Amino acid sequence: MEQGTAKLDMLHGSIWDKILRFALPVAATAVLGQLFNASDVAVVGNFASGSRTAAVAAVGANGPVINLILGLFIGIALGTTVVIANAIGSDDREGVQNAVHTSMVMAVVGGVIVAIIGELIAGGLLTLLQVPEDVYPLSLLYLRIYFLGMPAILLYNFEAAIFRSIGETKVPLIALASSGVLNVLLNLVFVLGFDMTVNGVAIATVLSNVVSSAILYRRLRKSDQYIHVDPKRFAIHWGSFRQILRIGLPAGIQSAVFAVSNIVIQSAINSLGTIVMAASSAALNIEIMAYYIMNSFSQACATFVGQNYGAGQVKRCRKVLGLCILEDAIATASAICIILFAGKTVLALFNPDPQVIDIGYTRLLIVFTAYTFSMLYEVMSGYLRGFGISLVPALLVILGVCGVRIFWIFCIFPLNRAFSTIMYVYPISLGITALLIGIAVLVFRPSKRLAGQAQNADSPSAT
Repeated sequence: MEQGTAKLDMLHGSIWDKILRFALPVAATAVLGQLFNASDVAVVGNFASGSRTAAVAAVGANGPVINLILGLFIGIALGTTVVIANAIGSDDREGVQNAVHTSMVMAVVGGVIVAIIGELIAGGLLTLLQVPEDVYPLSLLYLRIYFLGMPAILLYNFEAAIFRSIGETKVPLIALASSGVLNVLLNLVFVLGFDMTVNGVAIATVLSNVVSSAILYRRLRKSDQYIHVDPKRFAIHWGSFRQILRIGLPAGIQSAVFAVSNIVIQSAINSLGTIVMAASSAALNIEIMAYYIMNSFSQACATFVGQNYGAGQVKRCRKVLGLCILEDAIATASAICIILFAGKTVLALFNPDPQVIDIGYTRLLIVFTAYTFSMLYEVMSGYLRGFGISLVPALLVILGVCGVRIFWIFCIFPLNRAFSTIMYVYPISLGITALLIGIAVLVFRPSKRLAGQAQNADSPSAT
């Protein structure tokens, strides 16, 4: 078995330390990825020729569109993680292989389709977002180049999901770190060396994603039999395909609709002018890091529950939920305190304009208070998905988050067109959603309802 691809034993022994070993590299990977994405904003905000504020706004304006697409496919990739985890728990190696090769084909084909469609509708999407005229050309340029890299971007995310299904989270981190350093270097080369603007950072992003996906592909080719990739087996195995979509598609649709609600919010932000756009973009690059930290425990919960449910160890699933909530609460609170303390200093790295910093810090203060609610519903959603219950949390998030946000922007924001009015929707929508998901866990009680099924798959003596 190749070093670095050993399977993390989620079925025996202590849980709390293994959750940390799983979650922290996942969080580090996402945070590191965001830092490298933030370098796009920081480089154009400090070194681009012409209007730097417009360049920052142009990169930030594409965020909701990109997050919509990535959210859909990352949600489907979560289906890959759970399906493989279930198969590992029940020692179904053929099922693991089928899911691995199916998911990689799905990633590449999906990436090509998204790239083609994206190039055709990019302009319309930005018009729908009400991107200002002084920002529109740069936003369109960045988005068109970014779409070209979609096959590589999606492939990396599905490959990372495959590694995480066996508890291996360090390899995706190493791959991203390597490509991220390249991204920063290329940003500086293209912007400073070749006097490019957003086109330079977009090209750098595409090239770095090609590198990260290539690194993971190489490791999968050399990995052990659990997740070994053989090009001859690349095909859609329809049983695995249906399983992945059954679990992953609701999560993906949830993320996509979530992103649609954020697009509505971004459109309202855009209507307040370029300064507000730039401030919100800079703040988003900071706050999303805290979100990725807490979301890593949701992924840990889904994966650990998936393996233990597959092995018939349902009591252990309940322990996973409790520990994930506890550890996530500590990690999230720590991240929020650190970022809020240094918020204005960090915002200045993206754009030194005092007005941008003040508006951006307003967003940080309001949104970060809402992350307690987000932490709760994300972990509980991961718990349900580990049992294969994916549609219910998806529908509740669509109702609680998306429904409330769309209502707020169209009905409440017009009464007081202020940036703070937009921001208050975050704690309200996330609080309602946490309550709904909590009720769903109590109603469904999957560890009780599915205990009999799970015990039939393995020995009842498992603990």
